Amino acid sequence: MIAIRTRLASAAVVAAAFAASAAGAQTFINVATGGTSGVYYPLGVALSEIYAEGIEGARTQVQATKASVENLNLIAAGRAELGFALGDSVKLAAEGNEEAGFPRALDNLRAIAAIYPNYVQIVATADAGITTIEDLKGKSMSVGAPASGTELNARAILEAAGMSYDDLSKVEYLPFGESAELIKNRQIQATLQSAGLGVASIKDLSSTNEISVVAIPAEVVEKIGAPFMAATIPAGTYNGQTEDVPTAAVGNILVTSDKVDDETAYQMTKLLFENLDRLKSAHAAAGGIKLEQATEGLPIPLHPGAEKYYREAGILK
Repeated sequence: MIAIRTRLASAAVVAAAFAASAAGAQTFINVATGGTSGVYYPLGVALSEIYAEGIEGARTQVQATKASVENLNLIAAGRAELGFALGDSVKLAAEGNEEAGFPRALDNLRAIAAIYPNYVQIVATADAGITTIEDLKGKSMSVGAPASGTELNARAILEAAGMSYDDLSKVEYLPFGESAELIKNRQIQATLQSAGLGVASIKDLSSTNEISVVAIPAEVVEKIGAPFMAATIPAGTYNGQTEDVPTAAVGNILVTSDKVDDETAYQMTKLLFENLDRLKSAHAAAGGIKLEQATEGLPIPLHPGAEKYYREAGILK
């Protein structure tokens, strides 16, 4: 009898351990972000902390990546549960654009929310004489990590301006922080960074070097079309920037997959909007996240869990 009880107790322990393991697997949230000097990373860290505290039994981690393209591939492969991505990258992923880094259509991607806009920010050393896109001809520039969302933006902007990488004297494919360091060391003259306003890499660069913020005129943005839109980098965003500068913006999207269960996706959406002040403390770009705009312009379907939240909030009927 004792032996039977022991076996039953052991079986119960194994079953409980298996259930705990399964539950843990269901609530594991890996947040795919970007480089540590960008905007995605601090916001991803804040979200991971919010989810760890607010979702019962959740285990979270943050992964620094090359941003949009890598994030979308990680999510589609089931190696991340949430990721930040530029709207144009999401559209290309859903279509399966091989040149953009998506050999097949990623049809299991689902949206949590349209969030703040990314601004295409081209900055150059003040002594390089670069104030317009045309001035980049014959100059050296870093365009972001290869096949990243930023690099795809760089291609689109130059093409709309009737240019290509061939018009530059030198092209570097580096993340934000490394690009800024090359400018400081006078190894390149300009960098294109697609990020929220006040991105740390450019703020740091402008605190030690005189820079010029390069204008991207509205007519160039119009040639690219949706999801790009004309925007403005306000005066004073960076040290020494005394005037508003026209540029292009494209919305960011928080993306998950259909592998994530409805309740987890619901909680991720709900906690996002219940903690906007905390996200703003992590980075000012979060000030651009608006509940009433969260379902607008999405090139992929909403996750059913996110949709449930938006119906409760009155955003969807």
